Amino acid sequence: MQEKIKGEMGANNKNPKKANLLDHHSIKSILDESVTEIVTSRGYVEDHRMSNTRLFLGIVIILIALAAQFYPKKFPENRNFLIGCIVLYILVNVILQLIIYTKEKNAILFTYPPPGSFNSTGLVVSSKLPRFSDMYTLTIASADPKSISSKPPVEFTKSVTQWFTKDGILVEGLFWKDVEGLVSDYARESKKSK
Repeated sequence: MQEKIKGEMGANNKNPKKANLLDHHSIKSILDESVTEIVTSRGYVEDHRMSNTRLFLGIVIILIALAAQFYPKKFPENRNFLIGCIVLYILVNVILQLIIYTKEKNAILFTYPPPGSFNSTGLVVSSKLPRFSDMYTLTIASADPKSISSKPPVEFTKSVTQWFTKDGILVEGLFWKDVEGLVSDYARESKKSK
């Protein structure tokens, strides 16, 4: 078994990815980062619009807070301005949370359609690793499920113990095979649906 793992890790892997096996956030972070690398290596270009929107709203929230903090007048005189800032702060925060809750969910990657593809929608890649569980679920779905060219989502759920050594090093070869197989399944689903 150790020879198989060493073969899958490859001789050219000089900087292995290592996770703290006692921290599920560390494990999920390394797996999610690797999924992003795998999907983008298959020709999908990352769509940054969602993260840019979140960053913009975060900057607006910070500017509102700074305006409230450093407004030149003292409290009794700036009461209406502070009330306005508080209302705006809450409103923009609610909008940001709604975007995260409704659009982003568990997504780790949004993509554009691959260049030269007949498909008009990109991918949404999402993952789950529940606390106190070793079962990692990876889902690939269409970025626009209401589009005529959308495909049914595909997913797999596997134990993270299959991809990590006892020392917490990710066996990238095994993980790449599983993720590339899922991307291929998604591409096959589109051919079946036509």
